[in-house]
Amino acid sequence: MMEVIKWSANKMPKSGDQQLSVMALDEVQRARRFHQSFPQYAVTPLARLSRMAGHLGLKDVFVKDESYRFGLNAFKVLGGSFAMARYIAKELGKSVDEMSYDYLTSDQLKQEFGQATFFTATDGNHGRGVAWAANRLGQKAVVHMPKGSSKSRFDNIAREGGKVTIEEVNYDECVRIADAEAAETQRGVVVQDTAWDGYEEIPAWIMQGYGTMAMEAAEQLKSLGAARPTHIFAQAGVGSLAGAVVGFFHNLFPENSPKTIIMEAQAADCLYRGAVAGDGQLRTVDGDLQTIMAGLACGEPNTISWDILRNHASFFVSCPDWVAAKGMRMLSAPCKGDPQVVSGESGAVGMGLLATLMENAEYRELREAIGLDETSSVLLFSTEGDTDPQRYRDIVWNGADISV
Repeated sequence: MMEVIKWSANKMPKSGDQQLSVMALDEVQRARRFHQSFPQYAVTPLARLSRMAGHLGLKDVFVKDESYRFGLNAFKVLGGSFAMARYIAKELGKSVDEMSYDYLTSDQLKQEFGQATFFTATDGNHGRGVAWAANRLGQKAVVHMPKGSSKSRFDNIAREGGKVTIEEVNYDECVRIADAEAAETQRGVVVQDTAWDGYEEIPAWIMQGYGTMAMEAAEQLKSLGAARPTHIFAQAGVGSLAGAVVGFFHNLFPENSPKTIIMEAQAADCLYRGAVAGDGQLRTVDGDLQTIMAGLACGEPNTISWDILRNHASFFVSCPDWVAAKGMRMLSAPCKGDPQVVSGESGAVGMGLLATLMENAEYRELREAIGLDETSSVLLFSTEGDTDPQRYRDIVWNGADISV
């Protein structure tokens, strides 16, 4: 029997909204300028799936395709690279506005700053981004991956010069390993988008880095005459991406913010559980967190993002693996005339959920609660391409059994 999609409207009490300012437009613009200084920088495509929208009974569907980001097949490098720049700037007593790619790769920086070791835990994409950025900027990277991580993602990190291991524990335990090792290492720094009490500065910088993607999407929508989406679907692991997207768009449209739907892998649906509890307090999920959505297999929420989401997210949805697999297949074989999007397991869950809500009478209540109809303009984020090529082909080409 197919597992069902679970959902909860956001009925949590509001907090003082202290964290919304993390995603202030001027802060995101600073991150954008930093990324623009990289020779590898290019705006990633916003795929307009007009025929898919018509097929599903929607006005518009847009997919931000992060498979083109810096040649790394995923958006994560935006966060890790900007956090490194802000850390180095702080250590030197300078503004991050002075931290261009040319300066960070210069002999002057080596003399002024030297070298630090950046520690992180990852299911693949974030660690690759940290290792890539460290490699380009003449720094060191140590990356820990959880049990069951794919060899192709491990190899991608190793190719970037990072010291990488696969541990016999889950993602959240890998975070603790990275944190402990950094504390024992001279000039050791944790670069993690998981925030906890006492570790919130770097995760906030990472979220601002993710804002580059959201700002690009907003500009692209405007250029296409669709400036404000009515609905945004954002996937969540610890919630940093989701909080960044929701925070950015609420700051951009403070009086008329789009409805935001936060999606998690059902095996690691900590944010959804918090929404169900309804008291505004964090909930966690432990265990192996087995899901094909490796990038979303995180059971402990980012405290900064949680505060943004409890105040501004509209719905929280817990998605079984088949939802992501459905989205992967649909994006890979679009309606004739629409662009193809190569989207991995963690990138495609939005397409799978959107299509299921529009086509399946079983989820009519959720569709109507969200307010999806022929007037809806929907923005999705495909946060990764085929970062595990064999798994991608097994699912998309071979219709593989999607159990982990």
